[in-house]
Amino acid sequence: MRRFLLPLSALLLMPLAAAGQSLSGDRLGQKQDLSAYSQAVNPSPLAIETDSSTFTARGDLPLQFGVTDSSRANSTDLTYGLGSNVQAHVAVSEHIWMNNRAPRVIGSEVGATYNAGRYSLGLSVGANSAPTAAVLPRVLPGATPGVNGLSGFDSSAQLNAHGRVALDSKSGIDLGASVGRIRLLPGNALGVNSLDQKALSFGVDRGPLSGSVVGRTMQPTAGIPGAGLNPERRWSSIDLGVTWRLPWQGELSIGAQNVWSSGNAVNTPVGPEPDQSRTPYVQYHQDL
Repeated sequence: MRRFLLPLSALLLMPLAAAGQSLSGDRLGQKQDLSAYSQAVNPSPLAIETDSSTFTARGDLPLQFGVTDSSRANSTDLTYGLGSNVQAHVAVSEHIWMNNRAPRVIGSEVGATYNAGRYSLGLSVGANSAPTAAVLPRVLPGATPGVNGLSGFDSSAQLNAHGRVALDSKSGIDLGASVGRIRLLPGNALGVNSLDQKALSFGVDRGPLSGSVVGRTMQPTAGIPGAGLNPERRWSSIDLGVTWRLPWQGELSIGAQNVWSSGNAVNTPVGPEPDQSRTPYVQYHQDL
């Protein structure tokens, strides 16, 4: 799988040929669904999917990764059927910056989904961390840092919920919600130890077209030592995106991160913190 990122401000085209390895050892640009092999060995309804690609702006993620950071995402997802309507899943992911000098962000998620045909509901618990405890990079001057516009991101934990209603065989509505806590590195620009985060997402799809709106809000955790800012102070943002699935297994996405935002950021020598700069993007994704 390849993803090509073209921020409208720079129209940068990512190269079509790049080498790398996913968490499971698959070659970069490849997605594999091993469910057929798993069922041949074991009759249990087991499916394994691996994915390695240049990161794209996804509206279903509880955390926001900047589209200008040129990071690569690797993931492995294991799904197991517990019955005719219930599936459990375990996922592991990592985000790596292209300069290879920035810390990785490792993610994990455990959850279950109930599917009743036209309706489905899923719950999961997720966590993310930067193991090296280093400041996340600004790849371009003034560009948004890696996670939620926070260069001092250390780790996070969140509870996620996702529901879908199928309107017919070709269209549906998706709803998502997430509540969690983000921990920051000592000495960060905000002067706080942790932030409470909430996120809501709404998506619709019809045939090859889909669109999503994601709203996020952060504020210092009340009662936690080191809360140097008023707990009532908060930062909010909204992302918009539209994706068109092409007949040749490609996807074209157009949207903007932080198309609307509120809250007063702290000024630092390298830019505001958190950075909520409006970032339009055009992305192309190709399955090979």
